[in-house]
Amino acid sequence: MGEKNYAVTETPNLQNPITELIWFSLLSTCIKLLLVPSYHSTDFEVHRNWLAITHSLSFSNWYSDTTSPWTLDYPPFFAYFELFLSFFAYLVDPTIVDLHKGLNYEANSVIYFQRITVMVSDFLLHYAIYRITKNLDQSKRILIWILVIWSPGLLIVDHMHFQYNGFLLGLLMMSISALEEGKDLRGGFIFAGLLCFKHLFAVAGPVYFVYLLRHYCRGGLFRGFGRLLVMGMAVMLVFAAAFGPFVYHGQMLQVIHRMFPFGRGLCHAYWAPNFWVFYIIVDKLLAFSLGKLGFNIQRPDASFTGGLVGDSSPFSVLPQVTPLATFSLVLLAISPCLFKAWKDPQPKKITRWIAYAYTCGFLFGWHIHEKASLHFVIPLAIVAVDSRNDASHYFMLSIVSCYSLFPLLFEAREYPVKVLLLLLHSILAWHGFCSQFSGMAMVEAATFLQKGNTESRSKSSSVAVSKDGKFSIGWIERAYLLGLVAVEIWGQFLHPVFLKDKLPFLPLMLISVYCAFGMMYSWIWQLKWIVMSP
Repeated sequence: MGEKNYAVTETPNLQNPITELIWFSLLSTCIKLLLVPSYHSTDFEVHRNWLAITHSLSFSNWYSDTTSPWTLDYPPFFAYFELFLSFFAYLVDPTIVDLHKGLNYEANSVIYFQRITVMVSDFLLHYAIYRITKNLDQSKRILIWILVIWSPGLLIVDHMHFQYNGFLLGLLMMSISALEEGKDLRGGFIFAGLLCFKHLFAVAGPVYFVYLLRHYCRGGLFRGFGRLLVMGMAVMLVFAAAFGPFVYHGQMLQVIHRMFPFGRGLCHAYWAPNFWVFYIIVDKLLAFSLGKLGFNIQRPDASFTGGLVGDSSPFSVLPQVTPLATFSLVLLAISPCLFKAWKDPQPKKITRWIAYAYTCGFLFGWHIHEKASLHFVIPLAIVAVDSRNDASHYFMLSIVSCYSLFPLLFEAREYPVKVLLLLLHSILAWHGFCSQFSGMAMVEAATFLQKGNTESRSKSSSVAVSKDGKFSIGWIERAYLLGLVAVEIWGQFLHPVFLKDKLPFLPLMLISVYCAFGMMYSWIWQLKWIVMSP
């Protein structure tokens, strides 16, 4: 009998990717339309006010207007974006863009208009994902589209809570797509544009700088210097287009002051699940313990456990944290990635490096919002199909990230929606990864037996393959995810029964602390991959 051939073959593209993308986009849009009547946060009024500011005032007054407390604090390109939308808003309902009459305007016209603008702007993300996945086999392509286009985190943050993260992440993914294709100038140009839409994406700036310097500006002294000049001119052109009018009107200091409001404090009212959660908890435990021992511990006016945002970092025992300290810590955390990018700038690794940079910014940055986890969860969806280890890591991370967003939707009527979105994502992701890797597991097992390999199986808990070859996760991840269920049961059902109105911030604190463990696990996992990868 002849030997069987266990070679892995690519799944043929049964349909045109464009046709598939249209169907995915239409289905996701239908889901978003169902969410139109749902709760929206104060961000909804923030963006409506920005429509009014840009439509009613001249450039010179955009960043100094205080008619509403929701002042313009995004970079100029986003202001231009709001100005563009304001022309259509005026046609729909002039009150939307009225600086005074439009304050706290809640008519159906403004609700539907702003909701639909988010849906339309999402198509940029859909196109960016198409560009990244168009050369993959059909099963991988569809799985990535499910993870990104149907992301429960994006649905919660953009289409319920209300923001334009899909549009901004579309720009990021367009930049990553260009870098993966070797079109470095285009990738750098788009990233510069992204920074002029939302400056918080600048956390990945060091990765871009090192990678482009080593990958694009190589080829000898003269050629490299010439390319450096070209890249520099492209970036300067973008920033000149964004900030030029405000420099002309003498408003740059005001723009910078609005963009970098360091007085907001280290943490947001709801603590993002990052490193500073543990720092806060340790400070509180030390203050309590030392107070019991008779030490005179002065408690600051602002209290993290009350969910308030102070004008400083109110710690009782541990050293105060400054913006410079967080910046230094972020840069230190990113440094292994920068070393790798300098030593061997590989386009196939750029997505992981950028995602890792945003993970570092999320964990160690200043005044981080929980929504910023989307900055690395969405890019990591692209590499989740590369291996079972990547899939296992992403499966857990995406669930933790989505669950950490639950406090954004605190009204009872939205509770079934957010739970259903997370459950559907978990089921689809699990089924997709099982379908993707079950065949691969059988091929690897056959190859293992053919070669007579006697090496021991890995004892890592990061991933496992069941006896029938299906994708699975390790026992540590399973236990951790079950812990999320326990945290939710306590916060929603047991806390109101046993503690009633006592310690009202405890359920939020538990979510933040428990999710922080998952985020730290992801950071360590990514760091290990970066350090250990050849």
